[in-house]
Amino acid sequence: MERFSIKSEVSSFTEVMKSKFIAIAFPCDGVEKFKSKLEYVRKSHPKAKHVVYAYKIGVNSKSTDDREPKGTAGRPLLELLNKKHLENVALIVVRYFGGTELGAGRLLRTYVTSGASALNNAEIINF
Repeated sequence: MERFSIKSEVSSFTEVMKSKFIAIAFPCDGVEKFKSKLEYVRKSHPKAKHVVYAYKIGVNSKSTDDREPKGTAGRPLLELLNKKHLENVALIVVRYFGGTELGAGRLLRTYVTSGASALNNAEIINF
């Protein structure tokens, strides 16, 4: 099976019912580098309600919903990375809550759409 990564950092913006979703996908070859980037993103968006993520770095993979309903954010992003056979890639989605609950199904779809949009902006390279 072929393995892929992305060449450089890319982002996308999605808005659903006044909630704003900023997706950032970037190549990452170490968990410590990921943690540093995550800290930077959190500091850059101090008013964001949620900062969810997924990554596949070497043999390590991890995701988090960051207080969103279980299974609606991080895990679907990780599945997106798996589906595209991406490695050494991290995906962070920042959410600014717009005041309206989206419901689990719509929330899941929005996180996946946001993450996929960022990855669609990326130049995919052989790994």
